[in-house]
Amino acid sequence: MKSIKGTLLAIAAMSLMAAPALADKYSDTASLFRNSDQASTFFSKSYGYALFPTIGKAGLGIGGAHGEGRVYQQGKYVGDTKMTQLSVGFQAGGEAFSQVVFFEDKRAFDEFTSGNFEFGANVNAVVITAAASGSASTTGATGSASGGKKDAATAGQYHKGTAVFIIAKGGLMYEASVSGQKFSYKPLKK
Repeated sequence: MKSIKGTLLAIAAMSLMAAPALADKYSDTASLFRNSDQASTFFSKSYGYALFPTIGKAGLGIGGAHGEGRVYQQGKYVGDTKMTQLSVGFQAGGEAFSQVVFFEDKRAFDEFTSGNFEFGANVNAVVITAAASGSASTTGATGSASGGKKDAATAGQYHKGTAVFIIAKGGLMYEASVSGQKFSYKPLKK
């Protein structure tokens, strides 16, 4: 009887400890970006955004990255998206990061959700964590990291209707490569 009671007590304690881990990864990731000085205002001013809680990236000469996310239109979840990246050049290692792509207006949103959307190798991502280097850019281009609150207000800007922000989650990758990101979109069934 004592062992059953102890087992039930242990299960109850573990479920209480696991409760925070069961929080929605999308809302947690959105909160991280909303709490950053660089990306926070984009949520209220953009027409929509694509949110990727985790993108994994690895390479040794030839590299790749992949992640799954959700697309939001004026704050409402409207579909799912996948990102794939292939890169060629000097690179070694692996890393994981979160990414958000903001759409300035309906035109940019419609372009992203029309099917296959691509970023060229010249698109920059703003690296939010100051400890991350510019080489953590998701597209192989140089990113910018904000060193303080004064820089944060001007760190992110729209380029052809989109603005990209990333938060490094971990890993180590050396990279001098050319790459781009390709996205697919699948609307929610109504």
